[in-house]
Amino acid sequence: MPAPESPPPVAGDAQAPAESEPLLGRPGDATQKPDASIIRNLWLGTGWLAQAGAFLLLAIIWASVFMHPTLPLVSPHPIFQSLGVFVVLQAILLLQPTTTPAAKATGRRGHALLHLLSFLLLLAGTAIIETHKTRQHLAHFHSAHACLGAGTLALLLAQYLFGLAIYLVPCFAGADSPHGVRARALWKYHRMVGYAALGLLLATVAAAVETDYSKAVLRIRLWSVLVAEGLIVAGVVPRVHMRKMRVWGGGGQGQGQGQVQGQVQGQVQGQVQGQGR
Repeated sequence: MPAPESPPPVAGDAQAPAESEPLLGRPGDATQKPDASIIRNLWLGTGWLAQAGAFLLLAIIWASVFMHPTLPLVSPHPIFQSLGVFVVLQAILLLQPTTTPAAKATGRRGHALLHLLSFLLLLAGTAIIETHKTRQHLAHFHSAHACLGAGTLALLLAQYLFGLAIYLVPCFAGADSPHGVRARALWKYHRMVGYAALGLLLATVAAAVETDYSKAVLRIRLWSVLVAEGLIVAGVVPRVHMRKMRVWGGGGQGQGQGQVQGQVQGQVQGQVQGQGR
């Protein structure tokens, strides 16, 4: 009897992106290996660039704060906020490279805990500066930095609640949360909003350079902040897995390819059985 023939390749399969394919680089370049520690995700691939930018940004801000006169209700604000941004970045880098169910489960827990810590830090920094403005009878939201900061904090709160709802509430995620079909359809929006929130956080930090306190006391150079933030972006963006971000046509395309493959395999099996008879 002739040997069974392998199914012919389906058109478009070679171009279909795998979940391990990052935005830049080869498939697997920014993917956690099954036996690797999840901590390695923090610098995997181009993650080390993001870490370099994050530590540089912390060094720029903290050095400026501690090398100049400190104010009890002002100086803690840039300390808490910069640390909050740093922790947000760690939460993203930790979860980005995960692909297997076990790695994703561990990553989600670490991701949630880091985001909880970051939100507490950002909230504390905001409360401190707003208390100072209230006591000194200063205007609120009079700068681009203040408006961006308030808007980004509100977006982060909504983002955290949305993520928890998908993860914990069955009516959102489906019976087999967090791996249900409905949950997978919603996670992509959570990811996109998360990357947008990171961009807004970086814009808020850059806008802080133009505030009265920064110009009069800290004297941080805008170019130094932009260099640090450029490294962060250069480290995060190449690790984005585009299949996880697909919004239009992703599910339909996958179902269509599955149907075509099923039909082809059925025809081949029929031919093999016919030859066997």
